[in-house]
Order: sequence, then structure tokens, then C-alpha cells
Amino acid sequence: MTSTSTPPGLARFNTLEEHAAHAALHEACASTAWAKRLLATRPYATAEDLYAASDAAMAELTAADLDEAMAGHPPIGRPKSGDPTSAREQRGMAGASDALKAEMLELNLAYQERFGHVFLICATGRTGEQMRDAVRERIGNTPEREREIVRTELGKINRIRLARLVEDD
Repeated sequence: MTSTSTPPGLARFNTLEEHAAHAALHEACASTAWAKRLLATRPYATAEDLYAASDAAMAELTAADLDEAMAGHPPIGRPKSGDPTSAREQRGMAGASDALKAEMLELNLAYQERFGHVFLICATGRTGEQMRDAVRERIGNTPEREREIVRTELGKINRIRLARLVEDD
């Protein structure tokens, strides 16, 4: 493979039929608008091109689009049953004490009551304590500030998920 050729995983994504590519993107992010923007700019020469397109699409999402994207994420500490992606991303909560899990449940509920949506954080590589500390810190944000933090965190999550989608065979 030369430095100018498209990596095999990305080439596979580029050549998926539209519905299959949309389904793959939906696994990365539940926003239909985000997925449509990424589909509209295929094929991608490099993974960085795909990530840049993801970032640009994320920046353009409306409040409703963000709500749709957030609806695809389970609360921290409660990954969806049978969903290896959310379980892997929230691994830092898996070994947490019962007390920490109970505290996260309370914090998740308080956050959701305040902002009207799930607490969203790029949990990959974070400990349960770090996630707890983040929700404690962010619960005092204004709704506008929190919405922008959510947009940034969602962008980080999307990049990680896209990297898995297009990694080499």
C-alpha cells in the first residue's frame, strides 16, 4: 500500500451501498442529519478527511439534531443491554463500587431534570470517579454552555466510533 492509497477499512466504508453506510453511521451517531452530511461527501481519501467531515457536520447540527444524537446514548453507568459499544465506552463504571454507581444514578437523574437530556461525556478511558466529577462540575452550567460541551463531547465520541468503523481489516 502506498501512502496515497485509501486504507482498506475506509475503502470498504466508501463503497458500501447507501443504506448500509447509513446504518453503519447510525451506529456511530444517532443523528440522521449528521449521517446524511457524511454520506453526501463520500468517498473519503483518508480517515482524517472523514473525521473533518464529521466535525463540520457536528458544528452544523440544530438543537433537534443534537437531541436526536443524545437519544442514542444510554446514561453513564447503565449501558444498553447487548450493546458492546456503550459497555466498552463506559468500562470505567463497570468496576465501580455500589456507592459510586448509586451516586451516578442520582447525578444522572438530577442532570437530566436540569437539562432535559442524558449526561453525555466521552467516557472512553475515564474512570467512574472522573465521570462523576465531570457531571458534578457540569450540572452548574447554563443550558447554553452545557449544549456546547455536549456538542464537543459528541464529536469526540463520533471520532472514536468512526475510527473503529474504518480501521483496517
